[in-house]
Amino acid sequence: MSIFLYTAAELFDWLTARKELVVLDVRNSTDFQRFQIESPYPFEMLNISYFDFMEIEEECVARLPRDKQILIVCAKEGSAKFVADLLEKNGFRDIGYLQDGIKSWGNLLVPVLLNPDEPYELYQFIRPGKASCSYGLGYKGELILFDPTRATDFYLNFAQERGYTISLSCETHLQADYIAGSRLLSDQTGCQVLANAGDFTGAQFTWTPLENDQILPIAADGPEIRVLFTPGHTPGSTCFLIDNRYLISGDTVFIKSVGRPDLGGKVDEWSDYLFRTLQNIQQLDPAVIILPGHFINWQEATEKLTFAAPLKQAIRDNKAIYDISNETDFLKFIKANIREQPSEYAEIRKVNANLLQVDADRAEELDLGKNECAAEQMGKG
Repeated sequence: MSIFLYTAAELFDWLTARKELVVLDVRNSTDFQRFQIESPYPFEMLNISYFDFMEIEEECVARLPRDKQILIVCAKEGSAKFVADLLEKNGFRDIGYLQDGIKSWGNLLVPVLLNPDEPYELYQFIRPGKASCSYGLGYKGELILFDPTRATDFYLNFAQERGYTISLSCETHLQADYIAGSRLLSDQTGCQVLANAGDFTGAQFTWTPLENDQILPIAADGPEIRVLFTPGHTPGSTCFLIDNRYLISGDTVFIKSVGRPDLGGKVDEWSDYLFRTLQNIQQLDPAVIILPGHFINWQEATEKLTFAAPLKQAIRDNKAIYDISNETDFLKFIKANIREQPSEYAEIRKVNANLLQVDADRAEELDLGKNECAAEQMGKG
């Protein structure tokens, strides 16, 4: 074996299988520090710039092990192939470069069935590069999506392979950290988009407003899907309670932390909403499984590499948040722990409301990098 092309999905499989390898990221150090490959398990990773390979080739080559497979990552693919060719010239014989570059890792979705051996199927679609999750509920040929990404081909292929038709696409809120896929899927399939008017009033596409405590349809005898308005991260933040057992919580409740309430520039007002929402959340059955919209790192994952935890665990693990007894102290906590939101978040919100159109390259640029939606554990530090 010499030089080969590999996909982001293959890389994820190799990393989770704990295959012995070296990931060589040849982007500059600034881009590398902003966003890089992560795995549930330790692996060897090196960051040596493509330009260093051009200027001090011998020194760079000397840093690489010759007894391990080397998987090269760059921004768009071309630089990685250049370095692969250079390494082959220097006698390396097991070298791969990532197809389409780091953006393919950023867009990767990994489907996991959360409830095997039940009448309906509840899937978590993990996006490792964004540290986020979308969801799908399938029953009797119908698939309802929650917070899909712009990688619409993935959802369309997923549905087709399992004999599903996408009927609804539901948004937990107006996303700020990634470009949402509901509007795009509606254009492609005709599925109905459901969203909260608290966030989507004024959005320039066709959507249907949700109502608090309404039950969404999925076949006549399907599992109950109850809508719960949970303002705070945004005014229109919404959770979906599935079968009274699973709470698709968007950016309201995370396994570690809660959603930051400052995205709209109204941290004082939205913080009060979030405080009251968290008081209400604590009245739910403590055994309800939280299915978050985001995670901070792989340490939150279960043994099966899913992101799901009972509400009682989320409350216990975030005791510093849930023990706060009044709005004033809650606001102090929020302001002490959040850091400045990324500048692109305001632009992404406009894109998701279809108030701003961007080309494919700009969409990729906006969509790249991990989320920063938690109110704590992403602190000022």
